[in-house]
Amino acid sequence: MFEISVKTHFSGAHFLAGYPGVCANLHGHNWEVEVFLRGPKTDSVGMLADFRQVKTAIHAAVDPLDHKQLNDLAMFTRQNPSSENLARYLFSALSKRLNSRRVKVHRIWVSESPGTSATYWEKA
Repeated sequence: MFEISVKTHFSGAHFLAGYPGVCANLHGHNWEVEVFLRGPKTDSVGMLADFRQVKTAIHAAVDPLDHKQLNDLAMFTRQNPSSENLARYLFSALSKRLNSRRVKVHRIWVSESPGTSATYWEKA
């Protein structure tokens, strides 16, 4: 099995409705995102996936989040934009863009601050 990953980042604001602390207030983060793709074999060039194409897909999913108040975005009007929910949202969005018979999004890692992170994946 092969696995590749691509990292990116974005900045945005959010608040956590119902949270019993300061995170219930509007605040911002510089999120880091890492996307992991897996597949059993490489193509004829020796690549699991073209990094350039993966980066293009990631930017298409992440750019609408950048410098936004995440609670105002359609995908987060019914759920808090926590790191966990961001990871699940990006997993779904990127799976639609990147999954093929040969390669699949395996997991998404999101960090909102140094030393903290959330990862989302689905059972095969």
